[in-house]
Amino acid sequence: MTGKTHIMAGITATTAIVAITDAYQPEWFIAAGAVGGLLPDICHSGSKIGRRFPAISKVVNTIFGHRTFTHSLLFLVLVAFVLSKFVSNPSITMGILVGMVTHFILDAFTKQGIKLLYPAKVTIRFPFAATTGGKAEGIVLLALTVVTLYYANNILALF
Repeated sequence: MTGKTHIMAGITATTAIVAITDAYQPEWFIAAGAVGGLLPDICHSGSKIGRRFPAISKVVNTIFGHRTFTHSLLFLVLVAFVLSKFVSNPSITMGILVGMVTHFILDAFTKQGIKLLYPAKVTIRFPFAATTGGKAEGIVLLALTVVTLYYANNILALF
Protein backbone atom coordinates (compact mmCIF):
# COMPACT_ATOMS: atom_id res chain seq x y z
CA MET A 1 0.00 0.00 0.00
CA THR A 2 1.11 3.56 -0.55
CA GLY A 3 1.88 6.12 2.13
CA LYS A 4 -1.33 8.06 1.62
CA THR A 5 -3.41 4.93 2.21
CA HIS A 6 -1.42 4.08 5.34
CA ILE A 7 -1.85 7.63 6.65
CA MET A 8 -5.59 7.56 5.98
CA ALA A 9 -5.98 4.16 7.65
CA GLY A 10 -4.30 5.49 10.80
CA ILE A 11 -6.49 8.57 10.72
CA THR A 12 -9.64 6.52 10.08
CA ALA A 13 -9.05 4.11 12.94
CA THR A 14 -8.17 6.80 15.46
CA THR A 15 -11.05 9.05 14.36
CA ALA A 16 -13.49 6.16 14.79
CA ILE A 17 -12.08 5.40 18.25
CA VAL A 18 -12.42 9.05 19.27
CA ALA A 19 -16.02 9.11 18.03
CA ILE A 20 -16.92 5.97 19.98
CA THR A 21 -14.97 6.67 23.19
CA ASP A 22 -13.73 9.70 25.05
CA ALA A 23 -10.50 8.07 26.21
CA TYR A 24 -8.03 10.14 24.19
CA GLN A 25 -7.22 13.72 23.24
CA PRO A 26 -8.48 13.78 19.63
CA GLU A 27 -5.86 16.14 18.18
CA TRP A 28 -2.91 14.12 19.53
CA PHE A 29 -4.48 10.71 19.06
CA ILE A 30 -5.45 11.23 15.41
CA ALA A 31 -2.14 12.89 14.45
CA ALA A 32 -0.25 10.05 16.13
CA GLY A 33 -2.40 7.55 14.24
CA ALA A 34 -1.22 9.07 10.97
CA VAL A 35 2.42 8.80 12.09
CA GLY A 36 1.91 5.23 13.28
CA GLY A 37 0.39 4.41 9.92
CA LEU A 38 3.73 5.25 8.30
CA LEU A 39 6.19 3.99 10.92
CA PRO A 40 6.49 0.31 9.85
CA ASP A 41 7.75 1.40 6.42
CA ILE A 42 10.93 2.84 7.95
CA CYS A 43 12.45 -0.33 6.46
CA HIS A 44 11.82 0.90 2.90
CA SER A 45 13.94 3.77 1.58
CA GLY A 46 11.35 4.69 -1.06
CA SER A 47 8.51 5.10 1.47
CA LYS A 48 7.33 8.46 2.81
CA ILE A 49 9.04 7.90 6.15
CA GLY A 50 12.07 6.23 4.57
CA ARG A 51 12.69 9.28 2.40
CA ARG A 52 12.36 11.52 5.47
CA PHE A 53 14.88 9.47 7.49
CA PRO A 54 17.12 7.89 4.81
CA ALA A 55 20.00 6.86 7.09
CA ILE A 56 17.74 5.05 9.54
CA SER A 57 15.81 3.47 6.69
CA LYS A 58 18.98 2.19 5.03
CA VAL A 59 20.28 0.66 8.26
CA VAL A 60 16.95 -1.01 9.11
CA ASN A 61 16.57 -2.35 5.57
CA THR A 62 20.12 -3.66 5.50
CA ILE A 63 19.65 -5.53 8.77
CA PHE A 64 16.10 -6.80 8.36
CA GLY A 65 14.83 -6.23 4.81
CA HIS A 66 11.35 -5.01 3.94
CA ARG A 67 8.15 -6.13 5.70
CA THR A 68 9.89 -8.29 8.26
CA PHE A 69 10.84 -6.94 11.70
CA THR A 70 9.12 -3.56 11.32
CA HIS A 71 5.91 -5.29 10.28
CA SER A 72 5.88 -7.66 13.25
CA LEU A 73 4.28 -8.01 16.65
CA LEU A 74 7.82 -7.90 18.08
CA PHE A 75 8.32 -4.40 16.63
CA LEU A 76 4.89 -3.32 17.88
CA VAL A 77 5.78 -4.44 21.41
CA LEU A 78 9.21 -2.78 21.21
CA VAL A 79 7.68 0.52 20.07
CA ALA A 80 5.06 0.28 22.83
CA PHE A 81 7.83 -0.24 25.40
CA VAL A 82 9.96 2.67 24.12
CA LEU A 83 6.96 5.00 23.94
CA SER A 84 5.90 4.05 27.48
CA LYS A 85 9.35 5.11 28.73
CA PHE A 86 9.73 8.35 26.76
CA VAL A 87 6.24 9.69 25.92
CA SER A 88 4.03 10.79 28.79
CA ASN A 89 0.92 11.41 26.70
CA PRO A 90 -1.14 8.18 26.31
CA SER A 91 -3.00 9.70 23.35
CA ILE A 92 0.26 9.84 21.40
CA THR A 93 1.41 6.39 22.46
CA MET A 94 -1.88 4.67 21.67
CA GLY A 95 -2.38 6.63 18.46
CA ILE A 96 0.97 5.46 17.12
CA LEU A 97 0.22 1.87 18.06
CA VAL A 98 -3.25 1.95 16.47
CA GLY A 99 -1.74 3.42 13.30
CA MET A 100 0.88 0.66 13.22
CA VAL A 101 -1.80 -2.02 13.50
CA THR A 102 -3.69 -0.51 10.57
CA HIS A 103 -0.45 -0.60 8.58
CA PHE A 104 0.00 -4.30 9.34
CA ILE A 105 -3.57 -5.06 8.28
CA LEU A 106 -3.27 -3.18 4.99
CA ASP A 107 0.07 -4.76 4.07
CA ALA A 108 -1.34 -8.21 4.84
CA PHE A 109 -3.67 -7.50 1.90
CA THR A 110 -0.70 -7.29 -0.51
CA LYS A 111 0.80 -10.21 -2.44
CA GLN A 112 4.05 -9.93 -0.48
CA GLY A 113 2.25 -10.06 2.89
CA ILE A 114 4.10 -9.42 6.15
CA LYS A 115 6.24 -11.33 8.64
CA LEU A 116 3.89 -10.62 11.55
CA LEU A 117 5.47 -13.33 13.70
CA TYR A 118 9.09 -12.32 12.96
CA PRO A 119 11.64 -13.80 13.57
CA ALA A 120 9.56 -16.77 12.39
CA LYS A 121 9.68 -16.87 8.61
CA VAL A 122 5.91 -17.29 8.30
CA THR A 123 4.30 -14.87 5.84
CA ILE A 124 0.87 -13.58 6.80
CA ARG A 125 -1.38 -12.47 3.96
CA PHE A 126 -5.07 -12.44 3.27
CA PRO A 127 -6.35 -14.84 0.60
CA PHE A 128 -7.13 -11.98 -1.76
CA ALA A 129 -4.43 -9.44 -2.49
CA ALA A 130 -4.26 -5.89 -3.78
CA THR A 131 -1.48 -4.36 -5.85
CA THR A 132 0.23 -1.35 -4.31
CA GLY A 133 -1.09 1.72 -6.08
CA GLY A 134 -3.68 -0.30 -8.01
CA LYS A 135 -7.43 0.15 -8.44
CA ALA A 136 -8.27 -1.91 -5.35
CA GLU A 137 -6.06 0.33 -3.24
CA GLY A 138 -7.81 3.37 -4.68
CA ILE A 139 -11.14 1.93 -3.59
CA VAL A 140 -9.75 1.21 -0.11
CA LEU A 141 -8.45 4.78 0.15
CA LEU A 142 -11.83 6.17 -0.91
CA ALA A 143 -13.66 3.95 1.61
CA LEU A 144 -11.27 5.00 4.40
CA THR A 145 -11.87 8.65 3.54
CA VAL A 146 -15.65 8.22 3.62
CA VAL A 147 -15.51 6.43 6.99
CA THR A 148 -13.23 9.16 8.37
CA LEU A 149 -15.62 11.88 7.24
CA TYR A 150 -18.54 10.01 8.80
CA TYR A 151 -16.84 9.72 12.19
CA ALA A 152 -15.37 13.22 12.01
CA ASN A 153 -18.88 14.56 11.46
CA ASN A 154 -20.03 12.67 14.56
CA ILE A 155 -17.16 14.15 16.57
CA LEU A 156 -17.99 17.69 15.42
CA ALA A 157 -21.64 17.15 16.33
CA LEU A 158 -20.54 16.67 19.95
CA PHE A 159 -19.27 20.26 20.14
